[in-house]
Amino acid sequence: MSAGKWIGGILGFMAAGPLGALAGVALGALFDNGLDAVNNPENSGTRSFNGARTDEEQRNSFLFSLMVLSSYVIKADGKVMHSEMEMVRNFLQSSFGVGAKTQGEQIMLRLFEEQKRQGKMQFKNTVAQCCEQIAMNMEYAQRLQLVSFLLAIAQADGHVDPTEIMAIRECAQWMRMQAGDVDSMLNLKGDSLEDAYKVLGVSSSASDDELRKAYRRLALEHHPDRVSALGEDVRRAAEQKFQEINAAKDRIWKARGL
Repeated sequence: MSAGKWIGGILGFMAAGPLGALAGVALGALFDNGLDAVNNPENSGTRSFNGARTDEEQRNSFLFSLMVLSSYVIKADGKVMHSEMEMVRNFLQSSFGVGAKTQGEQIMLRLFEEQKRQGKMQFKNTVAQCCEQIAMNMEYAQRLQLVSFLLAIAQADGHVDPTEIMAIRECAQWMRMQAGDVDSMLNLKGDSLEDAYKVLGVSSSASDDELRKAYRRLALEHHPDRVSALGEDVRRAAEQKFQEINAAKDRIWKARGL
């Protein structure tokens, strides 16, 4: 199996630290020559001249981080159901393509095995350390998109398990994100005026100026251009989320005659 199908040859910041340790377990079992091959000298020269991470590095680190956090969220209730794995397979294929469905599933299975080997509490500590590594190396807008994907997986079967939402909240906290970010995105699919206020993170008694300020913050943080380096598939998902934020804003503006 080639390493270039979905998560490619440049691992970026996840080549070290707790993410690197998990990559050694999950990716080494998948790719023909393990991590040594995907971090060979030919690949090491792809970093830009000013030391910035390349788009490929950012994308691969993002995708593997998504797999790690997903494995934690899905098993938050202590078990992995067949329906949940089917949900993940469908999510990966619809969001990232057929190659992601196959490789992503294998990565997840290896991560489940590692979670079993470490034990629940130790793996929780490992995930918390991975989130700290993500917070130090990934832009805030990219972390928001990680949480958005985690919520999409949790909601994909039409039933949101409270233990999964709690696990997502933990990941968001460990990634140093604002407490209201998860609540905001949880209400994106709602179509009521109350849901719209929750998306903007304000109460219905907020002033018009407070509403505009809240919307501007969300629009800036969630703008699709801020995750364009992660690939067109990630950008499309962010664009859909951005449209849902705008739809929530429009409901409030219409109700207030703004």
